[in-house]
This record gives sequence, C-alpha cells and structure tokens, in this order.
Amino acid sequence: MKILTHIRGNPIRKNRIENLPYNKKLKSLLSDKRKAGLLCEVLFWKQVHRGRFHQIDFDRQKIIGNYIVDFYVKSLGLAIEIDGWSHDFKQEYDIRRQRDLESYGVKVFRISNDDIKKSMEIVLRDLENFIMEHYGVREPDELSGAE
Repeated sequence: MKILTHIRGNPIRKNRIENLPYNKKLKSLLSDKRKAGLLCEVLFWKQVHRGRFHQIDFDRQKIIGNYIVDFYVKSLGLAIEIDGWSHDFKQEYDIRRQRDLESYGVKVFRISNDDIKKSMEIVLRDLENFIMEHYGVREPDELSGAE
C-alpha cells in the first residue's frame, strides 16, 4: 500500500482508479468552464492548487464518463462538486450523476457555494474528515502490508 500524505498525523492511502470512461465530445466545453471562473470554484482552487492542501494534487474540470466534475484528485479517485443555487432544481440529475460516478469507484464530496463563501475553514476541515474516513489507514497492519 502506498501512502499519499498524512492529515492530522493520519496516513492517507492512494486509491488511483485506472481507465475511467471519458466522453471526448465534452472536451470542447472544458476551456469555457475553466475560463468562466465561477467565484466559489476560484476560491476553492486557491486553497487546494499546487499541493497547498496536504500536498495533494487537484485537477479542475475533469471529464469522467458523460460528466465534467468541478475538481478531481486522481491519486484518491475523489471528485469534488460545488453546488450552487441551480442545483436546487436538479436534485434527480445530481443523484443520477453521483450514482454514475460512484459506479466507476469514484467517491464524491459535495460542497455548497454558501459554505465556501461563509466558512472556507469548515469546508477544508470537512474535506479532511471525508478523506480520512474514506482513504485513511485504519489498522497498523495496513501500513506494513501484512495480511
């Protein structure tokens, strides 16, 4: 088992998912989405890019299957979705989208625009907790590779 990083002293294991589906028809939308510079995405990006968040590498606007996720951590198989007011009217779509992503083995962490604007500190703490819960090493045997 390879350790990616440590969060609050807890080892975090790598969980890279190989061969994720990719809809190349969505590629033309990527640059426009990146250039749009939605405030909450930019605020979050400033906190996590270039390894600022526990030396973890985040990608913006990643195509997975028929979707473009806001952020993706390849080394964990983790998608981060920032939900604005428009998501209030797309609950069924969001549920289907999340199920599809999870069917590929991708975990999804959701954040609201309001949470980012009001308390980035809490958002980052919640993300740490999510990562520790889903990717943290639970048993000392896991570190040594013993069965």
